[in-house]
Amino acid sequence: MRIAIVDDKQPNRVSLQEKLNFLKDIEVVFLAANGEDFLNRIKAEKQSLDVVLMDIDMPIMNGIEAVNIAASLYPETKFLMLTVFDDDDKIFEAIKAGAIGYLLKDENVDKIVDALWQIVEFGGSPMSPRIARKALQLLMGAKVEKKQKEETVLSAREMEILKGLVEGMDYKAVAEKLFISPYTVRTHITKIYQKLHVNSKIQAINLAVKNRWFVF
Repeated sequence: MRIAIVDDKQPNRVSLQEKLNFLKDIEVVFLAANGEDFLNRIKAEKQSLDVVLMDIDMPIMNGIEAVNIAASLYPETKFLMLTVFDDDDKIFEAIKAGAIGYLLKDENVDKIVDALWQIVEFGGSPMSPRIARKALQLLMGAKVEKKQKEETVLSAREMEILKGLVEGMDYKAVAEKLFISPYTVRTHITKIYQKLHVNSKIQAINLAVKNRWFVF
């Protein structure tokens, strides 16, 4: 397995290299100090890399920016983030950029080696347990948001009318507030019921409140 290690702290990358060099099936092809350094070094390689262990917070070019560029240029190479960061934004950005796995630096070397082989032999996406839980939460949150967007198929005017109903207004009050006729309000409400698949004002209001479409 041909790998590279990218980390701005020399003791970190050298220490990991020394540990991996004891394994006969893994070759550390090169070390890089930041994303730009990595891109220059991989460009000079005639043979592709299997996996890159990529830090995130580095000067000049960070790991996420480097992966975002390299993932499309070198599709045969997989990127495993090895970092101290476990916040939601960093995880989400790394995955969007093209990282296939995400481990914390406090993992022992055996865990890192196991993750490398998961990627190369099985196409796995290894993650530290703490990261995996966060990634699952992000995924579930994204699904909920998508579902809410799919359910919220109302036009801007229909949303205004529904908001009025949620606020406790009757048809006449909504009409006066929006400078339209009560008949127009009723027409819009009929369409709202159809789009939301409900049969009453109470059901429409409950759906809006449940999905938090309005903030008061």
